[in-house]
Amino acid sequence: MRHGQARNNVERVLAGRAKGYPLTQLGVRQAENIAEFLKPFKISAVYSSPVERAEQTAGIVAKTLGMEYTIDERLTEIDMGGLGGMPYEDMFAKHGNIFLRFYEGHPVIEQNGMETFASIKKRVTDLVEHCSKHHGDGDILLVTHMDPIKSLLSTVMQLRPESLYELIIRNASLTMFKREQGNLSIVSINSMCPERYLQD
Repeated sequence: MRHGQARNNVERVLAGRAKGYPLTQLGVRQAENIAEFLKPFKISAVYSSPVERAEQTAGIVAKTLGMEYTIDERLTEIDMGGLGGMPYEDMFAKHGNIFLRFYEGHPVIEQNGMETFASIKKRVTDLVEHCSKHHGDGDILLVTHMDPIKSLLSTVMQLRPESLYELIIRNASLTMFKREQGNLSIVSINSMCPERYLQD
């Protein structure tokens, strides 16, 4: 699950792991609504990124489900390096389409101290394997950010950089995977409460 709408989403700032970007009022409502949507599922554990907007979302969902949640660093947002806190417009003016270059593994990513997409993919798949071993067939909710979700999608679908760039994971939406015969398959992308489809 991606976190609900946060201040950085509205302000179009590359926040990364920086503090001071909590959920907006809309983001809180999104988290509350998706928590209701999740009630019929048999969630046996909730893990969250330590970043404020994700942990806020996890707290709202876990409380609604009557559960605790566990912070796991493997779900954290990208380390934005020297680009952290930069408005999108400034970033595009200085570095071109940095988002596409991120998925391409362009040298400008490491030159600016950003975490690579390959690094994100490694830590997220490591957590998925951990959950498979420790939770068996239970439904596990991972509350995280757009690119950790994309990294798992790309592991299953072998997506090209252009496809990854164009793929938008909506705030407070679910991307569902199922493990079958030892392999992950995709159940859904951007699942959310029915009324959200009319708003987005």
